[in-house]
Amino acid sequence: MQLKDLKPADGSTKGRKRVGRGHGSGWGKTAGRGMNGQLSRSGGGKGSGFEGGQTVLSMRLPKLPGFKNHSRVEYAPVNLDRLNTLFNDGDTVDAESLVEKGVIKSTKTLVKVLGNGELEKKLTVKVDKVSASAKEKIEAAGGTVEAAC
Repeated sequence: MQLKDLKPADGSTKGRKRVGRGHGSGWGKTAGRGMNGQLSRSGGGKGSGFEGGQTVLSMRLPKLPGFKNHSRVEYAPVNLDRLNTLFNDGDTVDAESLVEKGVIKSTKTLVKVLGNGELEKKLTVKVDKVSASAKEKIEAAGGTVEAAC
């Protein structure tokens, strides 16, 4: 037996109803839609969400409060404990090295180093932003913080 030989059991499937194919079929003329009215027309019927003329639920609900600031700048956060595990002593932490290590996806991503965790390695950090606590810990470990390239 092959895949092409498989077919449903006899009587288990039914052909689709082909309406509007003449009087002899029993589904000619109005094609089972009745005489007149909204549902007899093509594209007829009410839209989704129609509530009998009552104001639709989506219009009755309040809009979300506040606003979205379109000029907001998003930074990818990277903590010191993560840098401590990924980098060796004397390494440079920048966008390219973070992409290589799989921390961020693109070199175009803006990065901010945060001060969560401890740093025991001497690193040169060249990212877009560094928090005050992270800068303090990096310099305490003997590293330096430089402006982003």
